[in-house]
Amino acid sequence: MRHHLDCVLLHTRPGWADDLLAATPACERLQLHALLAPPAPHPDQDYLFLRRSSALLLRFDACLIPIEEATLASTRRALSAAQASLPIPVFGLVRHIKAAALLDLLQLGLADYVREPLCLEDLRARINRHRLYAGPPGVTEPRQPGRLHYRVQECQDLVLHPGPTEQRLSQTILQQEGTTLDAYAAAVASRYACSQESFKEAKGRIVARFEQAYIHAALDRHSGNIAMAARSAQKHRRAFWALMRKHHIDASRFRSASNPNEEHDG
Repeated sequence: MRHHLDCVLLHTRPGWADDLLAATPACERLQLHALLAPPAPHPDQDYLFLRRSSALLLRFDACLIPIEEATLASTRRALSAAQASLPIPVFGLVRHIKAAALLDLLQLGLADYVREPLCLEDLRARINRHRLYAGPPGVTEPRQPGRLHYRVQECQDLVLHPGPTEQRLSQTILQQEGTTLDAYAAAVASRYACSQESFKEAKGRIVARFEQAYIHAALDRHSGNIAMAARSAQKHRRAFWALMRKHHIDASRFRSASNPNEEHDG
């Protein structure tokens, strides 16, 4: 679990957001940032503020939106319209909302909620709970209400801090669906677009990572049998072997003790 989290307060009322931030006690491990939602091109499209903000949310761990009786209907429509495009979990800061309405919002995709007055320690605990509940990156599950499956932030963690999570993704990359791979690509683009590397350098780095992960996954799937792994990847065995040499991958580490003599050369 990450020590420091960044949460964005997505709002449409600047004065209200400023007052809330000024009145909320600080939390060392959760930083709250105010972000004004992009204006709607037409008044009848105000409810699309979440979907219009999806690209802006990529650099945060979670999003907090104010919900009160006057905005309940538009919040329902916003969550319904944005379900497939939200890159991070959305939490509600609720005021005078009944339990039945909250259940409806959770079914529409709201990750969780906190009540006024806002306590950042409480919000941080709920964000971490949701991250734990969502499971490790790279694990694809049937879509359920209130669960987030477009995990850009987790993939950003993978890009910045490779480790056990990278190994889990490598082991399952052959079974991933488009949303997980799209999330990884979006996280990579967001990360490297803000760096000093050129497009060519960033692309080369990520292609190399993908090749390594794919070769690892293919060899693991076939217990270190290079011929079978190359066939499953639809690559010539010599080309597959060249990728193994390029990334210094030893097929023997993927062989079980009961089959130590699996094919190991090109």
